[in-house]
Formats: sequence, C-alpha cells, structure tokens
Amino acid sequence: MITLKDKSNNRWLGQISYAQLKFLNDELAAEHKDDQDYRVNREALEMLKARGADIDLAAIIEKAMGDKEVVEFYWIKS
Repeated sequence: MITLKDKSNNRWLGQISYAQLKFLNDELAAEHKDDQDYRVNREALEMLKARGADIDLAAIIEKAMGDKEVVEFYWIKS
C-alpha cells in the first residue's frame, strides 16, 4: 500500500493502491523521475475524475482539499 500525506503538515490523508499511484503518475506531470509529491487544484481534480480516477482516490484528494483551491501531498510506501 501507499500512504498519502499532506505536504504542509505531514497529516495522514489516506492509503491508495499501487494501481492508483500509477494512475496519478500517468496523469500528473512529474518534475523528475523520482518525484513523490503532487500539487492538485480543483481543475486538476476534475480532470482526474474525467479521465477515470478511482472513486476512493478522488475522495481522498477532495477531502484533503477541503475548502482550499489547492492541495499538495506526497506519498510513501507503507
């Protein structure tokens, strides 16, 4: 499993599968090949949903975003 954590405060956001992580990697631009963090705004979240994001993955990101326009998070192997 993969654990997602909020980049600003290291708060646990949830766990995702390797398939869900691959989806994120495929859909979001990486700054370098070993990139382990993401910055998602509302527009990007809607794009992820439209491209078939797993409902649980989308829910984790949406909950992490709360009333903010952007969420930054990173992943670690758990």
